[in-house]
Amino acid sequence: MTDLRIKRIEHIGIATAGPDNEKLFERILGRPMYKEETVDSENVLTQFFQVGQSKIELLSGRGNDAITKFVEKRGPGIHHIAFEVENIQLAFDECQRMGLQVLNDAPKEGADNKLIFFIHPKSAGGVLIEFCQDKG
Repeated sequence: MTDLRIKRIEHIGIATAGPDNEKLFERILGRPMYKEETVDSENVLTQFFQVGQSKIELLSGRGNDAITKFVEKRGPGIHHIAFEVENIQLAFDECQRMGLQVLNDAPKEGADNKLIFFIHPKSAGGVLIEFCQDKG
């Protein structure tokens, strides 16, 4: 058995057809969005809601990007689950040792002041998994 040192579910990413879902999620969750951020490297707009110890991340594509393609192919819905880890590099190395298909060459900067990397759904029972750690 391996130990990726997962601390908690950090967030659930939801792909949307556009940023207009903010008001819907504010009503559903009973709280306002706390952060909106464009991630230029991924060409997406992110909107975050805090829910207890975890978050909901709404993702809107901005043209030729993975979120737009996801929504065109599958429709809006759950895109990924993110786990917070104690040490992003240790988790990255361990996932590679486990033979999981890592989608990044190394951990990289992501939204919400995080370092991140992803595991391909083919390696994770059909679920896109993100690992993340606060940058500091």
